[in-house]
Amino acid sequence: MGEFMNELELNFLKSLSTQYPTIASASTEIINLQSILNLPKGTEHFMTDIHGESEQFNHILKNGSGSVRRKINEEFGNTMSERDKKALATLIYYPKEKLDIVLQSEDNIEDWYKITLHRLVQITKRVASKYTRSKVRKALPSDFAYIIEELITEKAELSDKEAYYNEIIHTIIRLDRAQEFITALSFLIQRLVIDHLHIVGDIYDRGPGPHIILDTLSEYHSVDVQWGNHDVVWMGAASGHGACICNVIRMAARYGNLATLEEGYGINLIPLATFALTTYADADCNAFRVHYDNDYNTKDLALDTRMHKAITIMQFKLEGQVIRRNPCFEMEDRLLLDRIDYEKGTVLIEGREYKMNDVDFPTVNPEDPYALSREEMEVMKRLIKAFMNCEKLQKHVRFLFSKGGLYKAYNSNLLYHGCVPMDEEGNFLKVNVFGKTYSGRALYDVLEHYARRGYYSKHHPEEKMKGQDIMWYIWAGPKSPVFGKDKMATFERYFVADKETHKEQKNAYYRLLDKEEIINKILEEFGLDTSESHIVNGHVPVEAKKGESPIKCGGKLFIIDGGFSKAYQGKTGIAGYTLVCNSYGMRLVAHEPFESAESAIKKESDIFSDSVIVETMKQRLRVADTDIGAEIRERIRALEGLLQAYRDGSLIEKSI
Repeated sequence: MGEFMNELELNFLKSLSTQYPTIASASTEIINLQSILNLPKGTEHFMTDIHGESEQFNHILKNGSGSVRRKINEEFGNTMSERDKKALATLIYYPKEKLDIVLQSEDNIEDWYKITLHRLVQITKRVASKYTRSKVRKALPSDFAYIIEELITEKAELSDKEAYYNEIIHTIIRLDRAQEFITALSFLIQRLVIDHLHIVGDIYDRGPGPHIILDTLSEYHSVDVQWGNHDVVWMGAASGHGACICNVIRMAARYGNLATLEEGYGINLIPLATFALTTYADADCNAFRVHYDNDYNTKDLALDTRMHKAITIMQFKLEGQVIRRNPCFEMEDRLLLDRIDYEKGTVLIEGREYKMNDVDFPTVNPEDPYALSREEMEVMKRLIKAFMNCEKLQKHVRFLFSKGGLYKAYNSNLLYHGCVPMDEEGNFLKVNVFGKTYSGRALYDVLEHYARRGYYSKHHPEEKMKGQDIMWYIWAGPKSPVFGKDKMATFERYFVADKETHKEQKNAYYRLLDKEEIINKILEEFGLDTSESHIVNGHVPVEAKKGESPIKCGGKLFIIDGGFSKAYQGKTGIAGYTLVCNSYGMRLVAHEPFESAESAIKKESDIFSDSVIVETMKQRLRVADTDIGAEIRERIRALEGLLQAYRDGSLIEKSI
């Protein structure tokens, strides 16, 4: 290698030599990396379409879609009663809350501590066994790192291991640190059961807690996000885009969730409330009733209904402006405010006249229907400022940009939220983006590029506006891969009784999902091997109660949206699917509706999750079989080059 080494390679090896200055240190690292390659692959957890349901999300995150319970069964089998297994699982999910209950009810707390700590140490050993010591060490809580390491490390040289471990546990109890130690072990088990989390889109809207979910994800040890259309519209809102802001507020008003904006994010909606109260004081608001659940305070109903109508009218105006300045979006059929006949109370949609149930629009000027009134402009200005200055929202959106994208190829799985837009023959749709056409993977890449510009661009107002308009297009555009329908019939759903107009035609992709040549074509487009790869897809609720299956194309594609959101559960019949992929294979988990965290703690009612093994590996997968394995092999190659350079004198070892 020495005589042929070029300057670039030599410079690279020089920089590597600062980390590994001797043959011994480079050799040790190669041995370490080689041993990591032979460890079992870490467990990946896939969740999608969470839609603000933070309690259910947190519970499924804590139980690893049943992974914790499986570890308890593997470890204790029939040696522990069902009741004790349930109690142990609940303790691992909610250690602090469960300890409060135990302390009030246990007569002999010291005995309970001893038994519980032993059990937790056994489970910790089991879940830590597939990782290197250094990876486990990094995951250990700092207060107890040394003690936990002692308890979970096999000590061959000890003749009486039992007495040694008992002594450590006894000391923990004597020093009154048992509660903290139990909590630390429980969180460590949760942390080690799942190596990496994938969120396949739609964290926002419908449910009340998207801000809580994003706080949790921001702290999570290893996560990526494929943006859903509901996420992108919030990202557009955070960038200060008027049409996106109106959509976000309208949906919060519609589902009785304005508190998410006002209390969760501290966004001031008083300017909108004041405007709605005066402008829509006597207006007909029947079409804008709020779909609320038990947590909603009905004293706000009259005001929220008016705010709902006010922001919806502003939305249609601002969306009209976006459509008009972007003819390439080809969305002129969504311009409906200028097709209303106020005398007859009708609207012209696709050449047909339909009766409207409401034409009481005090701020719409029929001569210029897409112009905001002076008061609306003032409200909009203040809302844009509130969204752009909201520190918590900006932090969450930056997290989505840094950990997310429109798709991800990871360990032979292709993850995206909606669909790859296609025609009926299965050709990728050609989409015009500012005068150039894109399809397939290139379409995803260009849309993501513009979305990032729309948020981050500081010095190019024109580029920024294009990017913001693209975020709105990703949310509702007819050829958007993340939306996947020919139109968003929001106007019709509010104002036209004829249900025929409410229909939104899904992209042809959804009719082609069981054709293997189509799935292979998509996998190839994204650079994946068709013989062993899968697509994991969110976005469209799977109607399990109608017998619909989330497994398509003989197990090559999974649609794992089964209705986390309470708004969908009547339709789907279940409360969501998740997918777990470990070294043995893939397991699809269907969840029953979740009552509440409170009942999970008090009644020890885990979510009942029915799981199906969808694929078993012929041999257990190792780290060597993953994307990280490929990176490690690259690293080993570089280190072997460094060793060679030391040995042939191209580089000199540094004395330490």
